[in-house]
Amino acid sequence: MDMDTIRDYHAHIYYEAATRPQAERLRAQMEARFPGAVYGRWHDVPVGPHPSAMFQVAFPTTLFPTLVPWLMLNHAPLTVFLHPQTGFPRDDHSLRAVWMGRQQAIKLDRLPEQD
Repeated sequence: MDMDTIRDYHAHIYYEAATRPQAERLRAQMEARFPGAVYGRWHDVPVGPHPSAMFQVAFPTTLFPTLVPWLMLNHAPLTVFLHPQTGFPRDDHSLRAVWMGRQQAIKLDRLPEQD
């Protein structure tokens, strides 16, 4: 698969009730630092294939070199689930995914093989 296949990236920031304040601070810092990203709704309960409460950040490939290293250095104590968007959701959420923090089980059966 060619790298041009990557349309954009999604970072899912997982949190628990006790760590939601840290998630809110992290999101505010990201919004100030990375205005080119799109910040999704807060989900205080698991949604779709995701096993935890979370919010999503969608960002273009051009932000990857700055946003991802920043997240690596600043996500603790939260878990970040990062994946590309190639048009093959099941593979993007499994074979091509990157974890920062505690890895969790994604419900792959809730994802189509292809968009």
